[in-house]
Amino acid sequence: MPNHSLQKIDPRKVSLAPMLDWTDKHFRYLLRLVSKNIWLYTEMVTTGAIIHGNNLPRFLAYNDQEHPLTLQLGGSIPKDLAYCCQLAEQYGYDEVNLNVGCPSDRVQSGAFGACLMAKPELVAECIATMIDSVTIPISIKTRIGIDHEDHYEQLHALVEKVSQTGCRYFTIHARKAWLEGLSPKQNRDVPPLRYEFVYQLKKDFPECHISINGGITTLADMQQHLTHVDGVMIGREAYHNTYLMADIDHYFYGATETKPSRKDILHRYTDYVEQEMIKGVPLIYLTRHVLGLMHGCYGAKNFRRIISENAWKKNQTADLLIQAAKEVNCD
Repeated sequence: MPNHSLQKIDPRKVSLAPMLDWTDKHFRYLLRLVSKNIWLYTEMVTTGAIIHGNNLPRFLAYNDQEHPLTLQLGGSIPKDLAYCCQLAEQYGYDEVNLNVGCPSDRVQSGAFGACLMAKPELVAECIATMIDSVTIPISIKTRIGIDHEDHYEQLHALVEKVSQTGCRYFTIHARKAWLEGLSPKQNRDVPPLRYEFVYQLKKDFPECHISINGGITTLADMQQHLTHVDGVMIGREAYHNTYLMADIDHYFYGATETKPSRKDILHRYTDYVEQEMIKGVPLIYLTRHVLGLMHGCYGAKNFRRIISENAWKKNQTADLLIQAAKEVNCD
């Protein structure tokens, strides 16, 4: 491993992918208990929800412990994106990211997400307007292509046009997206990974910070990718195998303290659950995020079963997590 004491460590070296319905503020709080350094992303929030919704804290609220934290926006109207960036800056976010990679029908009908890859001029206009509206960094997350438009030259042209706005932070999901014929779930697995496209981007745009996303499930995977690019973004593995992230601080950020045990993390999260329940958050909304914490441990199946079968019951308390953990033989 590199000697971290002799170089400044990139805070974006490892990040959490924005995942709809998964990376809410409760899971992000849990993951911050696991890793002090991983860069966190919100779920994608649409500009329409922020501008026209009647509950702004619902979309922008977070826990102070979550920093560094990026708000990911979905939208394609530059002035709306700029307004939402200004709100994000007021709320204290560290960065705003534009989603140019989500392939769902909902974002297509709104003319944003992955379908924006066909409109590089509009993407650049959006990014430029966002940059001009705030002082915090603006970044972009995209696929390598869409449908039959998946040649490296097209990806290169998009990154070139966006980089000319002054944007320096790019996260590339190394799969193309099929806008028709595949579901969002299938789009996460079926299109083949083309890591070489992302590696080449770093060679062609050395001044830009390039992070890679897609199919990264082990520390060895992360280390290998980091020999080619600046950062790695972890998606579903962070949710289903959460304790894997406990090694991030040591391996990639030079931490020397002993990593927390799974049960230490669970006890601290239980305290958080108690406080959130006082605010009126249902227990089941909070417990669903811990199901991957005991992955690989003896008794993990019983741990998940006890929580899943009981979290919805009336008058159930946060102590359910501690009771379930008794079934687990792990650190």
